[in-house]
Amino acid sequence: MTVLRLARSELKRMTGGLLPKLTIIALTLVPLLYGAVYLYANWDPYGRLDQIDAALVVEDTGAGAADGTRLEAGRKVADSLVAGHVFNWQAVASAEAADEGVSSGKYAFALKIPKDFSANLASPGNFDAANQAMLNVTTNDANNYLLSTIVDKLTTAVHSTVAKEVGEETANQLLTGFGTIHSQMLKASDGARDLSGGVSSLHDGAVTLHQGTSGLKSGAGELVAGQRKLVDGANAVSGGAGQLAAGLGQLKDKTAALPADSQRLADGAAQVAAGNAALNAKLQGMAGQLASAEQAAAQAQRSRVVASNGRLLAAGAITQTQADAILADYDSAAAAPPTGTAAALKGAAAQVQQLADGSAAVSAGAAQLAGAAPALSGAVGQASTGADRLAAGTADLAAGQQNALAGAEKLAQGAQQLDDGAAQLESGAAKASDGAGTLADELAKGAGKVPNPDDAQKNSVAKVMADPVAVSNVSQAKAGSYGAGLAPFFLTLALWIGVFMLVQAMRPVTQRALASNAPTWKIAVGGWLPFLAVAAVQASLLTLVVDVGLGLNPAHPVLMWVLMLAAAMAFSAIIQGVVALLGSPGKLLVLILLVLQLVSSGGTFPWQTTPEPLHVVHQLLPMGYVVNGMRHLIYGAELDSILPVMLGMVGYTLLGLAMSAVAVRKHKFWTLKTLKPEIAV
Repeated sequence: MTVLRLARSELKRMTGGLLPKLTIIALTLVPLLYGAVYLYANWDPYGRLDQIDAALVVEDTGAGAADGTRLEAGRKVADSLVAGHVFNWQAVASAEAADEGVSSGKYAFALKIPKDFSANLASPGNFDAANQAMLNVTTNDANNYLLSTIVDKLTTAVHSTVAKEVGEETANQLLTGFGTIHSQMLKASDGARDLSGGVSSLHDGAVTLHQGTSGLKSGAGELVAGQRKLVDGANAVSGGAGQLAAGLGQLKDKTAALPADSQRLADGAAQVAAGNAALNAKLQGMAGQLASAEQAAAQAQRSRVVASNGRLLAAGAITQTQADAILADYDSAAAAPPTGTAAALKGAAAQVQQLADGSAAVSAGAAQLAGAAPALSGAVGQASTGADRLAAGTADLAAGQQNALAGAEKLAQGAQQLDDGAAQLESGAAKASDGAGTLADELAKGAGKVPNPDDAQKNSVAKVMADPVAVSNVSQAKAGSYGAGLAPFFLTLALWIGVFMLVQAMRPVTQRALASNAPTWKIAVGGWLPFLAVAAVQASLLTLVVDVGLGLNPAHPVLMWVLMLAAAMAFSAIIQGVVALLGSPGKLLVLILLVLQLVSSGGTFPWQTTPEPLHVVHQLLPMGYVVNGMRHLIYGAELDSILPVMLGMVGYTLLGLAMSAVAVRKHKFWTLKTLKPEIAV
């Protein structure tokens, strides 16, 4: 029995009636149902985003720009979004209503432009506290997970556009500022020249100041010397004041009893004056009485003289002249100062009168002394207290003079420092004068280096500054659409699933072949060829529909078809060999291999992003190699890797056939499990 006869017999069995024919047709169409239909549904989803309702809320109130114009950035962004028709934008009055619509599923997402959007955009230009302008996006993964990623790209694009426009305006203002700086630096250069002249005047003043500080330093030295003398004098005064305070203290102690003693003296003097006055009165009375007695005696004696003269005159003993002379002599003798007791009594009375007058004066003086003694004692006490205060004050004075001396010494030190500083100022002013001249020259040079662009230059440079980096995207191989990007993965996946479905209806190895005497390898190849034939039809039909019906337009259509056939060959050999070897459990293993290759082949994300254990799966199983080869053939990349992929498919085919041969050899020996398997799927 030849290999072709074995294969033909299985194909006849599968096409022997209407139902088998329909079955084989259905199995042939399985890859189309999985691969082509899925690609058809997702061929260009980004081109139909305008069918998605999205809420747009504009609360921006605008703001004044730095140039005095009105900035309505929020409304401008909203208008550009609506005009772009990327989504079916629905204007919503409030953020709350938009969020409620997203939550209920009425809107896929919501884009909200807050009221301070324009104000925050304008803040950097005004040098206020700059805040970022926010675009608030509300999404709900319950509506669609991938939509959040799409919205992120949209908002990133809006952010880039707005940032570019605002950056261009800010850069324009910055360049205008450069022109202003240029003109101001020229003015500053002129000012620096004026400054140079002023600093020269400062130098002259510094010279004068230095001369003055030299005199001040000398005067400060003299002040220190004089202050030292004042300190010595203040110390001497303080010592004298201390001695005065001590003496007045002693005087105060000595005069403490003076008021009482003077009062007793006044009382005694008054008593003496009273006694003298009484004695004087008695003596004066006795003198008066004695004078009256003497006068009466003198009068009687004169009368007797007159009478005697009359008798003598009458007797003629004497003449009238003699009688007158005798009377005259008598009167003259009577007029002479009294002598004897009367005279002594009068003298004593006069002395007593003087004593009385003196004792009265002494009494008055003693009374005055007694009246003044308390005041004198108080004055002495006050003088003592004052002397104490004077002593303390002079001590403070001495201390103050000492402090003044210290201050004078500090003044002298300060004068020395001031003189040194004046010398430094003189030197520094000379340097500053030279520096100001140099500054004026350098400012003039610097002004020539500061840009002074005109309007055209400002606009051109501002555009570059606002968007300094441009990406030149050179795509060596590019998928034309989202569906074309997924095509390598889903075409490969569809082939595996299509072959997997074949083992549900086709027998990996027929019992008739096992019962024949044909060689093992012929039975193995004969069992595989029907799978290869149907898988080749599946691959060819899938390639035709995707290329022509969906418009995949691969860069290398023939090579793509050849690789699809090679993948169908390898997949059919592996699946047929596994199921032939393991039976029904082999179908489960084929399904497990499908799942492993789904996550490790790198059909969506790069396989390097998967966990480390799946890297080993990617290296061992065939689907990842087919996906990579399909990308090169569809997108037009280098073809150097295609030959290794083709050889790899041959290797996987030989591996599958080897497993099929092992299965044939194994199943030629029948057992009870062969007649009645434990499980059949």
